[in-house]
Amino acid sequence: MKNRLELLHIFCTVANTLHFKNAACELGISPQRVTRSISELEQSLGEVLFQRSTRQVQLTDFARQFLPRAQRLLADADALIHPQPNHALSGTIRIALPDYPILMNEVLQQLLIRLSDFPDIQLHWRTDNALIDVVAGKIDVGIRFGNPQDSRLIVKKVGQEQDIIVASPSLLQHYGEPKNWQDLISRYPLSALINPNNGRIWQWEIGTHRHQPNPPKLLTNNISSELSAVLAGQTVAHIPRQLCQPYLERGELVELFPHLPRKTWPCYLYRPKRQAEPLRVKRVFDLLAEILLGRFG
Repeated sequence: MKNRLELLHIFCTVANTLHFKNAACELGISPQRVTRSISELEQSLGEVLFQRSTRQVQLTDFARQFLPRAQRLLADADALIHPQPNHALSGTIRIALPDYPILMNEVLQQLLIRLSDFPDIQLHWRTDNALIDVVAGKIDVGIRFGNPQDSRLIVKKVGQEQDIIVASPSLLQHYGEPKNWQDLISRYPLSALINPNNGRIWQWEIGTHRHQPNPPKLLTNNISSELSAVLAGQTVAHIPRQLCQPYLERGELVELFPHLPRKTWPCYLYRPKRQAEPLRVKRVFDLLAEILLGRFG
């Protein structure tokens, strides 16, 4: 195939110059090689391509019809092997991220705006709190909180997050401020989040205190529901600060025990290690890193 493409390239160059010697100079090969290549192509096609005399070279009728087809084939082959940046930024990218309502919607909006010049990119945006096998799940890029354990990943830290305990002003008006940790866990309605990786309840951690709400007033597998319940004044929740921040600033939620140290989780971006990384994946990875560093950094 390579030899045939080379023959077509030589033919197109001669057809453009209508001069064998000039074509040879342009191609950086000998005139004899140009002549042999054209003869080989003519034999393969069973057609004469050039009418030659001592004064001029002209395309035959067959060659005039054959030329645009040969040019298209060469252009397609070149685009396939050496894609231009805009062309390379096309295809599907599968992105896995945790269930962070509002926050990840903001990230998605910013990413789509930055990709608006590349309409041929399709995003598969998958929110799931479960740890996903990047190979089995065919994940191209992912966002996670915690400590990455998979050696098959390229990882970039983009910030950090911490869980805090929050309640609504209406709930605190009804129950009063908790006097201490024991008062909180014994007297207040708590929500709990299910760990999708083992089916158990995530443990609350603050300072030296550990607690597993049992039985919780609300047991759920997504943070959106926990947030809704605490905003409705029905539960106290242990949820990420970034998720609560807008409501804390507006006075819709109140942080409890703010003096106690919080456990901090790294936020990281990852993609699987591959011998050949598609340009679209690298571009989206870098864009997400910029967006997340601006949000969590």
